[in-house]
Amino acid sequence: MALSKKAEMLGIEYFLVSFTDLFGAQRAKLVPAAAIDEMAKNGAGFAGFATWLDMSPADADLFAVPDPSTLVQLPWKPQVGWLAANLKMNEKSVEQAPRNILCRLLKEAQDAGYRIKTGVECEFFVVNPDGDTIADGGDIQDKPCYDQMALMRRYEVVTEICNAMLSLGWQPYQNDHEDANGQFEMNWQFDDALKTADRHVFFKYMVKSIAEKYGLRATFMPKPFANLTGSGCHTHVSLWRDGKNLFSDSSDELGLSRLGYHFIGGVIHHADAICAITNPTVNSYKRINAPRTTSGATWAPNSVTYTGNNRTHMIRIPEPGRFELRLADGAANPYLLQAAVLAAGLDGIKHERDPGTRCDFNMYTDGHLVGDVKRLPLNLLDALRALESSELVANTLGPEFVTAYTKLRAAEWNAYTSQLTDWERRNTLDC
Repeated sequence: MALSKKAEMLGIEYFLVSFTDLFGAQRAKLVPAAAIDEMAKNGAGFAGFATWLDMSPADADLFAVPDPSTLVQLPWKPQVGWLAANLKMNEKSVEQAPRNILCRLLKEAQDAGYRIKTGVECEFFVVNPDGDTIADGGDIQDKPCYDQMALMRRYEVVTEICNAMLSLGWQPYQNDHEDANGQFEMNWQFDDALKTADRHVFFKYMVKSIAEKYGLRATFMPKPFANLTGSGCHTHVSLWRDGKNLFSDSSDELGLSRLGYHFIGGVIHHADAICAITNPTVNSYKRINAPRTTSGATWAPNSVTYTGNNRTHMIRIPEPGRFELRLADGAANPYLLQAAVLAAGLDGIKHERDPGTRCDFNMYTDGHLVGDVKRLPLNLLDALRALESSELVANTLGPEFVTAYTKLRAAEWNAYTSQLTDWERRNTLDC
């Protein structure tokens, strides 16, 4: 059915034709319903240089071609429909565009007989509009995780978001106050990786929009407050074929198949390279390499290890048939996150990579006793160097992506290092 007909049926007056750039920023054109069929055919036009895609003012027009299957009627503004779009230029796919990359990798996985299903746990803070403090002055417990009072003080915001997900058919199943003061998490059902990524993108937009309605601000910044737990984006992964979970094996102690361990082996092997994607900002490394927080733990990994049901490692196998990657944070680009995990995991299957010995101890208290495990990059620059030298990333996500992404993120790192901080002055003036 033509989008204009759907608009007539649903009472949609305008469409947001939206795409996500390399930095995860959502860009859109607001298109009247009367013009949407033309946009669906040829795409909405953009100047690529004006977004984070590493283009120049001399480049041709960039066109965002909406995917009709992604249509979401904004629950808080039902006269508007949202559409995820793929990018093209000069009638060709834009190789470094995040959604294009994920679609291409999923097609390759499908051709190999695999269907990847994922779920994400998106943590976020609710802060005052200026972003300097959490919005709830009464949220002061040292261990605030699951705090019933703080959760209910944000009842209107949390339930409006959850009701929106219910109306959209996402099957949300729980909402909670997380480990940091002012921090929340809302969970919905896992699905195919592209659908999860599209929902992840929309979720971030929806949470920010609904928070604004209440005079608040929602942030997915990895580490907005030095003394509090950062916001992760834990990713749950399983691989399927013909309705069968290929990661499930009842004969294994943890219920994971040999294929599943090879997939984990690939993620472990390429962890330092994909870290620049799962943890893409300067601030990201203040979460995964953080000192102990007020609550007593960072809940973030600092080493490239896997385990059973133990939250102190990068990869956790909480139950049969799936694993949880605890590395990514709230700044991760939803499409690139899924693409990076898929690329690393399928490489692990292809090369039958061994994930190594399972680590069952508390990595936070006893990690110093193990000297032979790989450590995560200490900062964005180290992660970018690992990404840039990765043959896997170049061969799967594409050399155009590597060139554009490393160039733009390196510029961000250079801008950060050019800043003179108060800490430097306090500690160096009398050197």
